Amino acid sequence: MPNPKFAVVSLTEAAATRARALIEAAGKPVAGIKVGVKNGGCAGMTYTLDLADAPSPGDEVIEDQGVNILIAPKDLMFLLGTKLDFEADKFASSFTFKNPNQTAACGCGESVSITPATGA
Repeated sequence: MPNPKFAVVSLTEAAATRARALIEAAGKPVAGIKVGVKNGGCAGMTYTLDLADAPSPGDEVIEDQGVNILIAPKDLMFLLGTKLDFEADKFASSFTFKNPNQTAACGCGESVSITPATGA
């Protein structure tokens, strides 16, 4: 069922399926997936994605398709409106970020430039 309030980050069905599989295979209790950004790379920032044991104080927790998504307060404005997807082909598979705030990416695809969303 769709969330009536705007989600900072949402998942495609493929991303939700892969996230649920990773959580189930973790072999320990997992609170959800932690999504964020950090400084680094030639374009200035990189996305982060990891399993989270528990929410950190102040984390935004969003439930989408049976997956809890945890986002640190400092990352919210960089990720506003992002859709997380999971793509697989013959040679590779990975989570991908479709972020309306992303303004550029480096040639290797590992780092991005992101402008924080501003209030309306």
